[in-house]
Amino acid sequence: MFLNDDFLLTTDTAKKLFHNYAEKMPIIDYHCHLNPVEIYENKNFANLTEAWLVSGTYGDHYKWRLERANGIPEHYITGDADPYEKFMAWAKTIERSVGNPLYEWTHIELRRFFGITTLLNTKTAPEIWRKCNEMLAQPEFKRRELIKHFNVRVVCTTDDPIDDLRYQIALQKEEKAFKVLPAFRPDKILNIQKKTYSDYVAKLAEVAETPIKTFADVMTALQKRIDFFDEHGSKLADHALDTVSYEDATATELDKIVAKAVANEVLSDHEIAQYQTALIKGLMRIYHEKDWTMQFHIHAFRDLNAGMFEKIGPDTGYDGMNDRPIMDSLASLFESMEKEDAVPRTILYSLNSKDWLPLITMMNCYQKDVRQKLQLGAGWWFNDTRTKMREQLDTFADESCLPNFVGMLTDSRSFLSYPRHEYFRRVLCEWLGEMVQRSQVPDDEEMLGKIVEDISYNNAHDWFHFFDGDFK
Repeated sequence: MFLNDDFLLTTDTAKKLFHNYAEKMPIIDYHCHLNPVEIYENKNFANLTEAWLVSGTYGDHYKWRLERANGIPEHYITGDADPYEKFMAWAKTIERSVGNPLYEWTHIELRRFFGITTLLNTKTAPEIWRKCNEMLAQPEFKRRELIKHFNVRVVCTTDDPIDDLRYQIALQKEEKAFKVLPAFRPDKILNIQKKTYSDYVAKLAEVAETPIKTFADVMTALQKRIDFFDEHGSKLADHALDTVSYEDATATELDKIVAKAVANEVLSDHEIAQYQTALIKGLMRIYHEKDWTMQFHIHAFRDLNAGMFEKIGPDTGYDGMNDRPIMDSLASLFESMEKEDAVPRTILYSLNSKDWLPLITMMNCYQKDVRQKLQLGAGWWFNDTRTKMREQLDTFADESCLPNFVGMLTDSRSFLSYPRHEYFRRVLCEWLGEMVQRSQVPDDEEMLGKIVEDISYNNAHDWFHFFDGDFK
């Protein structure tokens, strides 16, 4: 039976581990792209298209990519087609997506949120549209209620350094069922090569109340913003690093680079690398001092279709996977910071799974003081699949201490994405059950159950320090 209670649970051990341990655990969503404005305003979705395909302020580019592969005209994806027409285009795509994780996720979400077990296709779509829209209009389907429905205890939003965090601050005062905490994402100040850099520096200077003329000024402004984020519960930073190039620079060289960029002059690749290296090192020192976690999301190849980028912008489903060398530069970065004893808690994700083994072996050279201080991040984006989740578990277990893993995250803009945690937990239990079947690990339900609970929730609870003493 499709998606029955034992979906993916291929052994008796896997079934016990999921139903007795994983299934009951709360969720800590320590990296997502939910809009804090939407969480705060707590509105109902207008219809299933807004909830599923448009995802509030953003679009679900996972689904958009699949629709394009199925030959759906852009008019029904990002164009001005009627919401029902867009939904029908998605139903038409789902019919042709067997084997893709979105086929499973779509039907899991229909079951978990709406209690619908009917397969989505062009024949069933009209009735599913009607039923879901009726439910989405009810109070229990407001944004916050969807978060509570999955027993989510923490949502970490992804926020620019100049954000005033007004909605996170308000939610921290008003919402008692779960926490909404900011996470620091300084990509715009890191990407000195972009045309928007000069304008962004001016905005950062204004918000930080710090004139920015030198590289030291940049770091002073960022320190002030990190202090502000820290005051309001932030414990994480995140960086989108499409690739990594390590180049040292003197203070004089860095000041000249900043001056050129602010004047909108073209920088060489060497200058860009010098600036980015110095900025990341400066931020790592601050993160280490604050006991924050630093995340690197590495090796996305962004905006491959230049024509569509010009037409509809970034994050619309036109990104791919990069395969440039990164290990020399990353090793140089961590080696330089280890000499200063300034390596922070770190999670490294790569969109290219070929990087996972080099990454974790490099990270293990800098482990100390904190249990699993450096972690191999969960399968991300194109790796949100059973195959790649299992590969990531294999790599982590082969080379380090998998029971210390902080587990899954949604990395999503959709309020309907929380079943991804269930999916990951099923894969984890399947994976452990197979190890028992091969006699690789003891057939000890209590021991393995504790590992499942830890990876599902406890490790993230303890490792990130999100909670006060009375919030468990």
